[in-house]
Formats: sequence, structure tokens, C-alpha cells
Amino acid sequence: MERGIHEEARAVQTLATELVGSGKPFVHAGLTPMVPGHISVEEDPNTTKGPVGGRGRNSDVVLALAAQGVRSSVVRLPRSVHQRGSAYGFCTALIAAAQKTGVSTYVGDGTQRWPAVNRLDVAPLFRIALEGAAPGTVLHAVADEGDTMRSLAEAIGEVLAIPVESAPPERFGLAGRLFALDMPSSSARTRERFGWKPAHPSLLDDLAAGDYPALG
Repeated sequence: MERGIHEEARAVQTLATELVGSGKPFVHAGLTPMVPGHISVEEDPNTTKGPVGGRGRNSDVVLALAAQGVRSSVVRLPRSVHQRGSAYGFCTALIAAAQKTGVSTYVGDGTQRWPAVNRLDVAPLFRIALEGAAPGTVLHAVADEGDTMRSLAEAIGEVLAIPVESAPPERFGLAGRLFALDMPSSSARTRERFGWKPAHPSLLDDLAAGDYPALG
């Protein structure tokens, strides 16, 4: 994870050097911020601390380019960018663990919420940002504000016909620290401002449909 964030930072710096003063667009794929006790919105600052804080710092670098003649913007993605049969975001780890152990698990009491978006709904929003977002714009690619982790584990358990249980964060390694966090997010302002309308199946719909790749 740290290596990937470092490589992203180098790429951002390289592109920034070439784009300063050009007036050209630069769209960065960021992450929806985590704001305890609050559904995050576009005006919230990027999360710059914790396991994925580096991603937020990279987004800040891109947004700062707006003052240097770059039409920069950030499309913030939720932790579960999904598409039936191929991608499930954070839920990929839940599916893999369930396939391997025969138990579908969630962390703690499972009330923590995860936002999500179908991968087929994301591409149009990146195009919107590329073609028309003003310098320094933040957009939220969020279709589902927040499904509880327990509801996601239950959907997986139903498909695989296995029990559903709570597990400690350590069961999922480093990702377990993130799995324990409540991180709902809204895209209401993005929808109103840009007319973006997610139209493809929700994460729970994709999970309930099954068709999981062999991950365990």
C-alpha cells in the first residue's frame, strides 16, 4: 500500500511539472474522506493521516495546481468500486476470506458503513470532470452513501450458503484497521451541480447476484 502511494506521488509530481501554466485538465482519482460521526461531503478536506493518508496528500497536491494554471480536479472514490463478476472493492477481501474459511465475517458489531459505486457509473463522472470541472473542483463518485459491513457480509453468506460471524480487525491484516471505521459519504452536491445520476446496480445488488470470481 505504501509503495503504491509513493509511486502515485511521483507520478503526480511528474505530471504537475509538465502541466503548470498550461490551462490543461488534470483529474486525480482520490478517496472519499473519513469524518467520524459525519457523512462526508465534497467540501470536507481530504483525509491525510492514517493508512491511506498519502492518497489524500496526493489529492491536495493536485488541487493546489489550480492556482498554478492547471484545470485540476479530484474525483473521490468510495472504498468499494464494484462490478458484478469482476470487482468488489473492499468487499473483495470479504469474499476471499469467506471462500477460504467457510464463514462470512464482519468486524466488530458490523454497524460501520461503507459507501460504494458501480464501476460503470464512475467513467461518466471522470469524463464530466475532464471536460467541464472548474479548477480546484472536488467531485464525489458515490452511489450508495453507506451499507453496513454486516449487511455486506450477510449478502455474501447468503450466496455462499455459509454462516455469518463477527471477527476482530486483525483477521484482515492491515486492512482490518480500515474495515473497523465508519466512513459514509454523500454525492448530493456532485449530482446537483453536474447532473450525474448513477444508474447501475448497487453493491448489495451485485453481491446478492453472486457470480463471484474464485478468490480464496
